Amino acid sequence: MKMSSTKRYERLTEMMGNGDINRRSFMALLGCAGLAAGVTGGAMTGFSRLAMAQGKSLYFEGWGGVVSEALRKYAFDPYEKKTGNKVVDSTFGGESEVLTKVKAAGNTNGHNVLHSSGVDWYKRWIDNGYGVKLDESKIPNLKLVMESIIAPFHKITPGYLSGVPYDYGTTGIAYNTKYVSKAEAEKLGANLLLKKDLKGKIGGWNDWADRAWYGALQSGQDPNNITDWDAVWAKVREHRALVAKYWTSGAELMSLLANEEIYVTEAWSGRVAALQAQGHPIAYMDPKNGLAWMEDMFVLKGSPMAEAEELLNFMLAPKTAIAVAVGQHYPPSLDPSKVDMPDAVKNLPAFDPTGKLTGLVFRDPNKWNPVEKVQKKMWNRIEKGA
Repeated sequence: MKMSSTKRYERLTEMMGNGDINRRSFMALLGCAGLAAGVTGGAMTGFSRLAMAQGKSLYFEGWGGVVSEALRKYAFDPYEKKTGNKVVDSTFGGESEVLTKVKAAGNTNGHNVLHSSGVDWYKRWIDNGYGVKLDESKIPNLKLVMESIIAPFHKITPGYLSGVPYDYGTTGIAYNTKYVSKAEAEKLGANLLLKKDLKGKIGGWNDWADRAWYGALQSGQDPNNITDWDAVWAKVREHRALVAKYWTSGAELMSLLANEEIYVTEAWSGRVAALQAQGHPIAYMDPKNGLAWMEDMFVLKGSPMAEAEELLNFMLAPKTAIAVAVGQHYPPSLDPSKVDMPDAVKNLPAFDPTGKLTGLVFRDPNKWNPVEKVQKKMWNRIEKGA
């Protein structure tokens, strides 16, 4: 006899209460039960909301790999143990994927906190109406965060925050020292990605803005003040002819470099640090005007605010933030003038001991977001070989 969706939910709830299954298994089985019974729309949404209310669960989405591993081990597991709340974490393929899902669903159910990629995406979430106003009195550890990393977010939302800055890094150039010398890399800078005798051993991030940023550098332009987009895309086409593969995730980037499928690529500083820690002969450099970025923990509209603010404050506690920083190989947003940093943090790529971040160049969302629709189409054409 086919069990009704309500009975299935009651049975799962009873099993969880008896300790037969844990919270995470309950949430997974709840989804399976909904599918098996053909439950959709309001009924399943109601069950999910009730499950979240009972479990005080937060849904977190992030970048995967060593980053997610560090967050789970040093932030989420200790937070769950301390509070009894649950963090249901998953990996996204990019924030555009999440935004598309949210828009299609017409709500943010199942999406609470995002490991969001900086001010450009912060502005995009705000402009789409998905921001919140955090109660900063519930996040006292925010006072330990560098003012220099908070300021760009306050420019977008004066007087309040919808997320807390959490880490930063750079997208520089990684190269295998067995095939490229330090002297050659430093001499060529961004043009190392255009070295013709490395054809078939060059990689790149499959992201229109990153491709355009490096195309600007290679065409002698300020990436935050591009005046000749044709010159930018000409360099991107030149790069396209030399590329073995465009990578789409940090895990893929690391695999391509570790397995020597590519010798040179732009890369995320923390992922290169992770490769170096594993013993791979990969060096890293930030070319002049190379791209720096800051990430925040963004809270989406409709999230359980008390739990979200509690989680953010826990994550910003020095013990937690430093452990995560060392684990994911990206410096924390904490101000080095207020918090003593261990050598393991001081030695991370891009770490700024002053806390001012004046030596880093960040993407200006007011310049980049307005051109995305048109320029992204150009990249899509070039990627396909046009």
